[in-house]
Amino acid sequence: MREMTTHERMTRMYGHREADRVPVTDLAWPSTVERWRREGLPENVAWQEFFGLDRFASITVDNSPRFPEQVLEETEEYIISTSPWGATRKCWKHAGGVPEFLRFEVTDRDTWLRAKARMKPDPDRIDWAQLRRDFAKWREEGRWIYASLLFGFDVTHSGFIGTQQTLMAMVDDPEWISDIITTELELAIDLYEVVWKAGYHFDAIMWPDDMGYKQHQFFSLPMYRQLIKPAHRRAAEWAHARGLKVFLHACGDINPFIPDLIEIGVDMLNPLEVKAGMDPIALKKQYGDRLAFQGGINAVNFTDPDALHAEMRRVIPVMKQDGGYVIASDHSVPQSVSLDQFKEFVNLAKILGSYD
Repeated sequence: MREMTTHERMTRMYGHREADRVPVTDLAWPSTVERWRREGLPENVAWQEFFGLDRFASITVDNSPRFPEQVLEETEEYIISTSPWGATRKCWKHAGGVPEFLRFEVTDRDTWLRAKARMKPDPDRIDWAQLRRDFAKWREEGRWIYASLLFGFDVTHSGFIGTQQTLMAMVDDPEWISDIITTELELAIDLYEVVWKAGYHFDAIMWPDDMGYKQHQFFSLPMYRQLIKPAHRRAAEWAHARGLKVFLHACGDINPFIPDLIEIGVDMLNPLEVKAGMDPIALKKQYGDRLAFQGGINAVNFTDPDALHAEMRRVIPVMKQDGGYVIASDHSVPQSVSLDQFKEFVNLAKILGSYD
């Protein structure tokens, strides 16, 4: 079989059909890429291109309240800054991991209403310069193009109003949480409508909504159905009406939510976090005719290449059956992984993912 483009491979994976091989992708912490640069990754080459990963592209829009961004403190180890979502966060420069959130601008209904008033679909929230510069090239290269949305539980608790505030309000003031999530989504959709009408047509939508942790979820299934599912459904219906696929990134153990995710129209689920309680092979056997998957290679094993390669040999041949799979770790590549070790990962992934 001839070598396909990423777009051709992904079309087949979403259609539960075999291709020349399974697509291979991953995420890496900035500190990991920093290490790879020291080990020989050229400065002017994207790491995804260097390793020969499949080619993806993302269109983003700014659906935040656009609070002022400024650096409050900077040292050799970290930066403390404010985000357009109104969060003050501490980011480590040379270590992987999520930011530490120190305070939030939005803390109650009154501060939310002031933030909401700032969330208008202004055309300058779209990066037109990037689209004019890169979109035609993305299509020529056969990339699979996502439109990235920010809405839902994850962005609300982790970067907008805080975890404790969100979880408490989901019980005590669910209408407020519904209003926040709906506003986030509708602004993103309004902006992508403008992008679409301008002729920049993408292949799928994607959004992150981490709803679980190790062996459990942040909230119950009834609470998901009441507060989160309506927005998920709205996003999926908007995408499907335009012939687009729907990709959801949801870390943690989200097993109880999967039938509902299928019902509302999620087409591909990521990252299948093994250490949290997600079993990719079991998921494939139970849902593989209705749901495609990306991930499921336990990132914990990156510290032990022999264990990693054994796990890949166990998982990939099952997951690739009848298409519907994209090879990736179940989180991100940590900085403990050398340049050569990740080369071995990608090479073995392509061999095991081949349909020849």
